[in-house]
Amino acid sequence: MNRPAVLFPLLFLIVALAFAADVAFGPVTVSWKEILAALGGSWGNGGDGAASTIILREFRLPRAVAALCAGAGLGVAGFLLQTQFRNPLAGPAELGISSGAGLGVAALLLVEPLLPAALLNALGPWPLAATAALGAAATVALVMVLSARLWDSASLLLAGLMIASACGAVISLMQYFSEAAQLKAYALWGFGGLGGVTWAQNGVLALCVAAGLTVSWMLSRPLYATLLGDSAAAALGIPVRRFRLLTLAAASLLSGVVTAFCGPVAFVGLAVPHLARFCVRGSDPRLVQPACMLIGAALLLICDGLSHFPGRDAVLPLNAVTSLFGAPTVLYFLLRRARSA
Repeated sequence: MNRPAVLFPLLFLIVALAFAADVAFGPVTVSWKEILAALGGSWGNGGDGAASTIILREFRLPRAVAALCAGAGLGVAGFLLQTQFRNPLAGPAELGISSGAGLGVAALLLVEPLLPAALLNALGPWPLAATAALGAAATVALVMVLSARLWDSASLLLAGLMIASACGAVISLMQYFSEAAQLKAYALWGFGGLGGVTWAQNGVLALCVAAGLTVSWMLSRPLYATLLGDSAAAALGIPVRRFRLLTLAAASLLSGVVTAFCGPVAFVGLAVPHLARFCVRGSDPRLVQPACMLIGAALLLICDGLSHFPGRDAVLPLNAVTSLFGAPTVLYFLLRRARSA
């Protein structure tokens, strides 16, 4: 049996069902007829129908689209980092990349009151995405420098933890000199979540994630060659240094822009690559990357749906739900890896 021919249609179906469930279920009951009417562009003409379609258009659909993009981006970013550093525990949060993106967001929020309002309105969501991606890229550059000297996984992860702690210290100093409104904005962002993502932000998020996924897909063949080692890849004619920069730039863009708009989302970038390799039964990036994209999107859609479980007025923290899925998954694959070693 051709495994990918069965696996990928199944994953597409799971993503579609998870997207539909995330849109349909929540504290307010919305019928499938109203959902189809909203998706078809008929937003209702009054009464309950108008209220339900406003809920769909302004809250649930943007949230589901953000989950779709963020899950796909984080899944592929985690795979790129784990492959590049040859470390099964590498991920945007574990290497301090999410903290670097958070530092960029905090810097923007600090200087935002000093910038002209007309300029901020003209630029829209782009400054937030740019500062987060730059913060993530700076952290990746530092991790690259350290990885040349720290060969074992434990030391590299410890270095990532130290980078995250340093970024947290700088953010704390920024908060000390910030106004109350800035502190509140950063605190709300730090909780992580998809409910505050607007359609304008979704446009930037989707564009940046699409660019990062396109670059990562173009690098699939050389990425497969580097699994044999840098020397073997260079012997095959791959410019290893340029390839590594492009790979880490794509990972920085994906993790940075997702962190900018959705806050620090835990465990998705770490757990999804393990699930993808398990599903495709191998490490071929031409199969693992699409699997990461689909599994990451499905996982975040499911977690977001569970955080807005029907019958509850309160919304659960998204990171709490992703951690409940991600932590046991990573632990299982680490134990499985230890048994097979």
